[in-house]
Amino acid sequence: MRRRDFMALIGSTAAAWPLAARAQQTKRVGVLMSRTATEPWQSQLTIFTQGLRQLGWIEGQNLRTEVRWSEYDPRLAEAYATDLVGLFKPDVLLSQSSVNLVALQRATSTIPIVFLSVADPVEQGFVASLPHPGGNITGFANPEFSIAGKWADLIKQMVPSIRRVALVFPETEPQSRLFLRALEAAAPSLGLEVMAMPVQHSAAQIAATLARLAGEPDIGLIISGTQLEAKLIVETVARYRLPAIYVNEVFTAEGGLMHYYGDFSEQFRLAPGYVDRILKGVKAGDLPVTLPTKFNLTINLKTAKALGLTVPPTLLAIADEVIE
Repeated sequence: MRRRDFMALIGSTAAAWPLAARAQQTKRVGVLMSRTATEPWQSQLTIFTQGLRQLGWIEGQNLRTEVRWSEYDPRLAEAYATDLVGLFKPDVLLSQSSVNLVALQRATSTIPIVFLSVADPVEQGFVASLPHPGGNITGFANPEFSIAGKWADLIKQMVPSIRRVALVFPETEPQSRLFLRALEAAAPSLGLEVMAMPVQHSAAQIAATLARLAGEPDIGLIISGTQLEAKLIVETVARYRLPAIYVNEVFTAEGGLMHYYGDFSEQFRLAPGYVDRILKGVKAGDLPVTLPTKFNLTINLKTAKALGLTVPPTLLAIADEVIE
């Protein structure tokens, strides 16, 4: 080979090295979200991707993400989990909700999974312990199931005449049964009886359930399902003049009376740090499960007035947000 040809070959090979290196460094993150690809859920995902970017993981350069939205449907979750694991072949999976985590856990026992919005992952059998999860799963837990007692306490403070409280929850959401158990344990000390009201993801059935509850005397509602139709529920609850507290702030934004839960946005802000560490070689099972540190109480004064309620000063004093 002539020297000129040899040097040209070496030059072309060297020029290709950076491209090859970049290709090898590209990491894949599969994301399985539980809601629909609409606001405000899309904005939560944006918080996550912006966090990754701040840590140096830039889409199209050294990162590729693939997102699926299961809408809390276990069948969709199973299909998307199989799709992400089998076809996309991610380096890390981000899972929102117990429904999605169950599906991903069945799809892989080796790919690291970082979960969000999962209540008591030890009780549900996802991890061995909070400080030492083990296996391929870790993440950011929802509040412990005992928060159900706080929901009952808050709605009772808002409406002291309440004698019964109904927990309305999606029958497909496994953790709701554990919230129900905690609510039943706390209710007697508050002088409350508990009604369990599982519903399907059906507008007609939800409306019928709320209509039935409207006939119950001295009742308050706890709406625990984040995937339920917020606008439909809030409008129906208002029509029947029922006091209700909600798990998700979307309901108070639609006009619901009260919301109390952990800050969802906080989990999406923290998750990039775990994904970053895993992509750099840390084992998921060595990262402790993080419990929420921030809780939000929102009170909608306009709705309280429409219900003829006077919000106690003690509740206003502890509210994080008051909607006029």
